Amino acid sequence: MSPDVNMSIPVGLLIQGSSDLNPAQSLYELDRLLKRLGLQEVTQIRPSAQNAGYFIEVRLQQRYFDLWCPGFDTLQVRTLAHDLDLSVDQALEHEVVLTMLAAPQVMTFKSVAQLESHIRVRVNIAMAAAKTSLAFNTEAAERPSEYWQGDSENGFVIRQDVSLEEAIIAATQPEITGRQYEFSCYRAAEYLVLLGLAEEAKLTNPTYLLELEAQCRLAVPRADPFHTTYVYEYGLPENPIPMKYYVPGDRLWFKNPDNRSSDVKGFEGSWVFYLGGGLFSNFWRRDNPFDLTSKCLEIYHWRDGACINSSGVLSMDESEVERQIELTRQSPEKMESVMSKMMVYRDPAGVYANGGCIDSTREVPRSLF
Repeated sequence: MSPDVNMSIPVGLLIQGSSDLNPAQSLYELDRLLKRLGLQEVTQIRPSAQNAGYFIEVRLQQRYFDLWCPGFDTLQVRTLAHDLDLSVDQALEHEVVLTMLAAPQVMTFKSVAQLESHIRVRVNIAMAAAKTSLAFNTEAAERPSEYWQGDSENGFVIRQDVSLEEAIIAATQPEITGRQYEFSCYRAAEYLVLLGLAEEAKLTNPTYLLELEAQCRLAVPRADPFHTTYVYEYGLPENPIPMKYYVPGDRLWFKNPDNRSSDVKGFEGSWVFYLGGGLFSNFWRRDNPFDLTSKCLEIYHWRDGACINSSGVLSMDESEVERQIELTRQSPEKMESVMSKMMVYRDPAGVYANGGCIDSTREVPRSLF
């Protein structure tokens, strides 16, 4: 672990307001948010002022951090903080805020309104990821034709008479059309970030939504344009996020550290979202989301499923992967060996040395305003 990360003291959030915002009003809005989620009594707030503006530092009190997020492990926070009086529909929003208050590196916002918008986007993404059910395919892709049309240069774009929200939900949630559509996890993860942003923009920033939909009628942002416009990385390889620190709505990459099996297209690694409650999205079997252990086991045993198919092409025998996972689960010694190899920060792209599968950063949705 980098020496820049103190494994016992949370940093939390920073509201860094400009001089045209009212500090008293911001404190009132922040207090109202925390009170609504039952977090007012467990939070430490430190306001300060400078000539150019004001700052409000907000973090989880140390004793609650030690109880609920020891060592920045947020995977069990929903269970450990069970005594907080919350309704079911508040649980996910509450977990988002609680884990952000326990942040190991500062999360900065320009206003309480921007923070609240960010929270809603995270909730949108986590909820959509839990509902997503797709057919895995790295060679081909399909979209529901009522909502999407193919473009020879830009792939699929949304039709003129439908919203981006409708189009993405129809493509990712089979209840709408009655079928699953073919995706790679990489592209699906991009779609769900756009969906989370579109749902928030519908409520708070109609101009942003119109611009986003206009863009998606020309070309849906993907790869580098998507990364630079709609998400940013939290953490750095040289100053990594603690291995078990996750906030619902995080987008992250589990790397396949095996050189040979990572040459099978689609098995270089796995893009997922953290859903909260210790679970990660499973786009192919949404009723069976991963915990951290099951995700590590799956990726580790891809090396056992890599094989040459009847066409002479390196491919993946997923039934063999499942068989090997079950054998490992039956052996405490093998489980310990596999997890010790996988619970290591991943090597950089193209490097297969001593790294495991754990990402040193998280991808976080950018603000709408």
